[in-house]
Amino acid sequence: MKDSTIHIYMMPGMAASSKIFEFIELPEEYEIHLLDWFIPEPNQSLASYAQEMCKNIEYPNPVLMGVSFGGILVQEMSRYLNLKKLIVVSSIKSKHELPKRLKLLKVGNAYKLLPTKLINNFDQLANFSLGESIVKRIKLYKKYLSMKNPVYLDWAIREMIFWDQEEPMKDAIYIHGDQDLIFPHSCEGNCIVIEGGTHIMVITRFKWFNENLPKLIKGTFNIKE
Repeated sequence: MKDSTIHIYMMPGMAASSKIFEFIELPEEYEIHLLDWFIPEPNQSLASYAQEMCKNIEYPNPVLMGVSFGGILVQEMSRYLNLKKLIVVSSIKSKHELPKRLKLLKVGNAYKLLPTKLINNFDQLANFSLGESIVKRIKLYKKYLSMKNPVYLDWAIREMIFWDQEEPMKDAIYIHGDQDLIFPHSCEGNCIVIEGGTHIMVITRFKWFNENLPKLIKGTFNIKE
């Protein structure tokens, strides 16, 4: 009998662990596989990193879902895989949606001046990589942000701000919150917008994802829902 299981691989955001998906629960026909960041070579390209990450994809024709910088990575990974669906959450669809404050880090390679080697506590990392300084959410950041290695952080910041994708991927499903303060310009165009959704809505609005991911994968999602 042919296995009808739908395999879905999930990639967390910058510096985050796959624990951000701990509340995602899908029907039994789906099997969730969690991906985590590994430390890159200092000069490794995003394309090369994506190809390395693809080695963790064991099943053919899977669903690939990424959040934030992980959403950028899965778009790169999709170039080397045959996917059933590509789902990008709380991320950007092209380099043109990168906020001005991050684009400015390119000038004179200013990103190299960021004190990533001194970031040893989650309060500082949360304020930089997630940008939301709401005190009640710091505990969430402390729980879910796990990759503090400065080699990784330097690499991730560089690859994010120099990402050169010109246009959104034609067949990707983009999901964004209208209260996302990190990527505030990503609700336009071909995008499912979640009202009240923030940059960490995969955690805070997990019920929406539990209800709608199967519909999105099967193509039965109604944009008006």
